Amino acid sequence: MPIYKELLYRPDGRRRALLNTIVIALNILVFLVLEVLGDTTDGQFMYLCGASYPPEIVEQQQYYRLFLSMFMHFGAAHLMNNMLVLFFLGDNLERAVGKIRYLLIYLGSGFCGGLASSYVMYAKREYAVGAGASGAIFGVFGALFFLVLYNRGRMEDLSTKRLGIFILLTLYSGFTSPGVDNYAHVGGLISGFLLALLIGRRKRKGKNSPYED
Repeated sequence: MPIYKELLYRPDGRRRALLNTIVIALNILVFLVLEVLGDTTDGQFMYLCGASYPPEIVEQQQYYRLFLSMFMHFGAAHLMNNMLVLFFLGDNLERAVGKIRYLLIYLGSGFCGGLASSYVMYAKREYAVGAGASGAIFGVFGALFFLVLYNRGRMEDLSTKRLGIFILLTLYSGFTSPGVDNYAHVGGLISGFLLALLIGRRKRKGKNSPYED
């Protein structure tokens, strides 16, 4: 299958989720624009472009930084690692809950994860410029984990065991790597689970096709 078809279609022939694809494209577009304007690996440049910074959020209530930073990445490797995960799991979530719920979970998790991280880092006086979609992506993890549990342990190609192991390994990788905002990861994960609990459930229509509008 040509590469462009792999980007647009799942292996089963169905189209990939539209909004998730748009979110990925927006992340890539923002990265390219920032690369043209400056250096995305430079913390000062990213701060000036709206990246997260605990004192500005806690003391000045510049909450817009939490949304902007969700679409900003420190270098190409950071961007590609996040978008690769979102490409597959975000597709699962959007098809399970629909476009509006997906967007609410994605943005809500990213905001809450970033907010939790800012307050924890501010309390610990660990000031650092933050950017990346990982808080929102961990929200996707949390939401999918809830939905798999709600669907009696399986949803399409996902199972409780497989997803749980993936989440634990990803968290472990973050906690054992320098320069990773683990507070945002945990905050996003919990937020995604709770948001799916509140707004993600829809009527079951079959054992392996759990939801309908």
